[in-house]
Amino acid sequence: MRIILFLVTNLAVMVVASIVLSLLGAGRYMTANGIDYYSLFIFALVFGFSGSLISLFLSKFLAKRSTRARVITTPANETERWLLSTVEKLATTAGIGMPEVAVYEGEPNAFATGAFKNSALVAVSTGLLQSMNHEEVEAVLAHEVAHIANGDMVTMALLQGVVNTFVIFLARIVGFVVDKAISRDNEGRGGIGYFVTVIVCEIVFGVLASIIVAWFSRRREYRADAGSVKLMGRRQPMIQALQRLGGIESGELPKNLLAAGINSQGKFIALFRTHPPIEKRIEALQNNVG
Repeated sequence: MRIILFLVTNLAVMVVASIVLSLLGAGRYMTANGIDYYSLFIFALVFGFSGSLISLFLSKFLAKRSTRARVITTPANETERWLLSTVEKLATTAGIGMPEVAVYEGEPNAFATGAFKNSALVAVSTGLLQSMNHEEVEAVLAHEVAHIANGDMVTMALLQGVVNTFVIFLARIVGFVVDKAISRDNEGRGGIGYFVTVIVCEIVFGVLASIIVAWFSRRREYRADAGSVKLMGRRQPMIQALQRLGGIESGELPKNLLAAGINSQGKFIALFRTHPPIEKRIEALQNNVG
């Protein structure tokens, strides 16, 4: 969920910023009589990383709002007391600050997010708490704490910033070429042909870039699984938690945050999946953890 939220927010910020800048005429000076590649790259770098960094810093706020998660400040029952103490123990073992701990209504799922290791958020659904025993829930919590300790959200923001940069850069080069081809003179450049081509290319290239980010996200899931094992000191709880997830219908986090068909098993759509198949994650733990 944290990656889906990040990707969708980042793409929205980048596209909206691009539309506003194009309407204001920013960047047209780079295509008036040719392309100033250096200026264009700096432009792409600044606005490419702006989208990813804004998404990063908004991630915790948006996650709370979209799931209606309730942060536990004063435990209302024994389960909430156990959640706080368990996350605190895992965070101490991982060497990070105590994250906020939240619970939200929904089918089995959990997530961690936040821009900083020492002020992150770990949230679990009521469905997860009801469908797993304490050892399995602890393994899931350890998985999420491992994501925080590994700095996954920051790493993802940097990667997204890099791909954004090239999306913006290449989209404007294509826009210049198309606009030049359909314009009869230099005065026509930087017009509607350029504007439309850039927006279309940013969306298309952005989708292709998402394949790279999704691939990287899948690798991070394997690492977080291994991190759960390291934090707990044994691998069986994480394997059991994955087996449990594989045998129940995992809850989708807010549908407005999901790309169409991202949970499909189709070969092409699988390229956009942010998580590897459960069976491959279990196999990796069985084969690679001592």
